[in-house]
Amino acid sequence: MDVKITPSKLSGQIEAIASKSEAHRLLICAALSRTETELNINKSSGDIEATIGCLRALGAEITVSGSKVLVKPCRPSGTPLIDAKESGSTLRFMIPVAAALSESVCVTGSGRLPERPIGELLAAISENGSMADGDRIPLTLKGKLKPGTFSIPGNVSSQYITGLLLALPLLEGRSSVKLTSKLESKAYVDITLDVMKRFGIEFEYVENEEGLSEFVLDNGNGYSAPPFVKVDGDWSNGAFFLVAGALGNGITVSGLSLSSPQGDKEIISILRKFGADVMISEDVITVLPGNLKGTVIDINETPDLLPILSVLASFAEGETEFVNGARLRIKESDRLMSSAAMINGLGGCAEELPSGLKVKGFPGGNLRGGNVDSFHDHRIAMSAAIAATRCDGDVYIKDAGSAAKSYPDFYSDYRNLGGKVDVI
Repeated sequence: MDVKITPSKLSGQIEAIASKSEAHRLLICAALSRTETELNINKSSGDIEATIGCLRALGAEITVSGSKVLVKPCRPSGTPLIDAKESGSTLRFMIPVAAALSESVCVTGSGRLPERPIGELLAAISENGSMADGDRIPLTLKGKLKPGTFSIPGNVSSQYITGLLLALPLLEGRSSVKLTSKLESKAYVDITLDVMKRFGIEFEYVENEEGLSEFVLDNGNGYSAPPFVKVDGDWSNGAFFLVAGALGNGITVSGLSLSSPQGDKEIISILRKFGADVMISEDVITVLPGNLKGTVIDINETPDLLPILSVLASFAEGETEFVNGARLRIKESDRLMSSAAMINGLGGCAEELPSGLKVKGFPGGNLRGGNVDSFHDHRIAMSAAIAATRCDGDVYIKDAGSAAKSYPDFYSDYRNLGGKVDVI
């Protein structure tokens, strides 16, 4: 789906959609428990549906009725086919989990996912009983995981660590995830640990003299499901409309918990650092325009925010530099390249750096408008739509429908806030 957006500033109030990061983990923990549980997920997405599909392939019974999601435990048989679709989180979480449940598993996916690396994760599970017949999907895993020490870099993908942590309670014996380098994107691991704790799983955390971490789990009683769990609002997707508030006439987003372990709640501090006016009342966040000024942003712990923050930087006085973003090159698109292409394609000024991005702002003015290729990346498509609110001419977004990967109702919410979107 391609769209044309006629520039119009946004304003009003919306409710945050369910956290994709939390929903993945809650669904997996629920399906690995001994008893059924009910989740409340107010809005699903393509990635969440991918995780549900994989769990069903492993024998879980999952019934969806509106926001109510009833999960009955996995009962794997035969050689299940794990199709992660285009979800990197689903792929990296499900590989160790499936290997812990089944002697033989086929794993596949689509979009850019077959190009995305998983070598370190496959090496970790191969040392503990499960061998892959390739280093990228599609592939087949042979042999069930055995308890032991799973060594993995901490600076490549937190998703590898989460996948291994989720699998450990299924193994009969003392096991650990040992990091061979410093942990990055720590907030995503914190989400995992928080969710697992709600299902009765707690790890012993050990840190050696070099500052390297190990998560140790003694042989326990497995997952214990609570009867009901509500999924928190999604800070990553809420960030699009919070930034729109700073660029428009003010927007209020409800349902975002400040006590959430989601790292992207850092958007509040970043907006204030840029100079936006942010007001908070419990789980209701209101953002109003302010005197925006360029700054330096370390994107290492919040990489998903780069595309929309590059839009914000385009309207801040002076120059903004985003640093420590090398891992953004292996997302749904090379997001350093695609974010720069988006800004420049709309008449802005962005320079792609080896591990970052430099953006020159145009305070008080607008971008030109024009054509944007989303590169089939949901975050680029949604960022371009927010940028369009401050353009002089129409904005045409190629493959704008990629937003459905994480936020299927994005354009509906956009219209409800005063945006003008036409499918072309």
